[in-house]
Amino acid sequence: NMAARFILFVLLLGIASISLSQALRGPGPKRCCFEFTKFVSERKVMGYRRTPQQCSNAGVLKMRNGLLCAKPSEPWVKELMRRIDSRTGRALN
Repeated sequence: NMAARFILFVLLLGIASISLSQALRGPGPKRCCFEFTKFVSERKVMGYRRTPQQCSNAGVLKMRNGLLCAKPSEPWVKELMRRIDSRTGRALN
């Protein structure tokens, strides 16, 4: 009887841990910024997009070789985004 209770406890603990790990993975954003570049040459930037609202920090630049995080509140990033908008007519998503 004690062995059956122990097995049931271990089984329930396993199910709970699997459920928790799935919940933590959830439908949240796949790309958030935690480190930011100080500067990047405009000719290397193809466009920009903003990180999802769930992210605590915003701003992603689309580079030829991937994505790079930059703070949209920085003056150089604001100017870069303005130039991209005038060049493309809109921001890349």
